[in-house]
Amino acid sequence: METKKYSNPYLAGVGLGLVMLIAFWITGLGLGASGAMMRTVVAVEKAVAPDHVNENFYLKKYGGEDKNPFEHWLIFEILGVFAGGIISGAFAGRIKKETNKGPKITIRKRWIFAFIGGGFFGFGARLARGCTSSVALCGGTTMAVGSWVTMIAIFAGAYMAAWFVRKLWI
Repeated sequence: METKKYSNPYLAGVGLGLVMLIAFWITGLGLGASGAMMRTVVAVEKAVAPDHVNENFYLKKYGGEDKNPFEHWLIFEILGVFAGGIISGAFAGRIKKETNKGPKITIRKRWIFAFIGGGFFGFGARLARGCTSSVALCGGTTMAVGSWVTMIAIFAGAYMAAWFVRKLWI
């Protein structure tokens, strides 16, 4: 299958805005990802150490006692995002195995840095009780000042950190 061009970013932005509007209208909530990941972690932990989940105040509200951590709409949202990405990639002819990296970094080191960075963002998301996608999408669409400040700080921090790793990509 021939690879197709990317979507127009302005049309994609309007589409995302409409999805957010529909999500707010139907659920009264916006979109996010870290809650589904947290519930998955609680489900695994509950399978391994159910007493720990039941005795931990934080974990108990997600899956303690008879609660099923997977009985939440966020789980279905993430499954839909995954399925939609696979379907979209298949239609656009973009499904392939690759690791994007600069010329001065090995694939192994790229994966290590990606794992470490993802870990920091995941930890921060749980510490902040929400992920950056939710801050940007939900808070930004409702014009919450805190969300705009957070996103500016994230982009500024990434821009400053880029100086330290620039030689790996150039």
